[in-house]
Amino acid sequence: MSNATNYTENEVLDHILGKGTRDFASPTALYVGLYTAVTDGETASWTEVSGTNYARTAVTFGAASGGSASNSADVEFPAAGSGGWGTVIGMFISDASTGGNALFYGSLSASRAVDEADILTFVAGNISISLA
Repeated sequence: MSNATNYTENEVLDHILGKGTRDFASPTALYVGLYTAVTDGETASWTEVSGTNYARTAVTFGAASGGSASNSADVEFPAAGSGGWGTVIGMFISDASTGGNALFYGSLSASRAVDEADILTFVAGNISISLA
């Protein structure tokens, strides 16, 4: 997952170049969200998963090294409830558990049907972010 949203690109560039409002601060928490369809990832135009027991899940990252950073612990979503969540094709990193700003996004290496009672887990090190 090395795609930054337009929001992230603009905030980082303004911050580094001393332009704009320069009000970007590190989020106090980060969350992984899932989507089943995407129109334009750069503008965060996708269909976020909905369904019983779905909620964005907290994620932590280790310090960047070699131009990338990876999740430092497993990210486990709760068991999908009645009817499941559909076929998940991608994920995003957000600065809020609901609403907020999407920061990074990317497709899963293989789409995954999440049926009732399924638990989706990303093991430590499997979510990688880079700016390259």
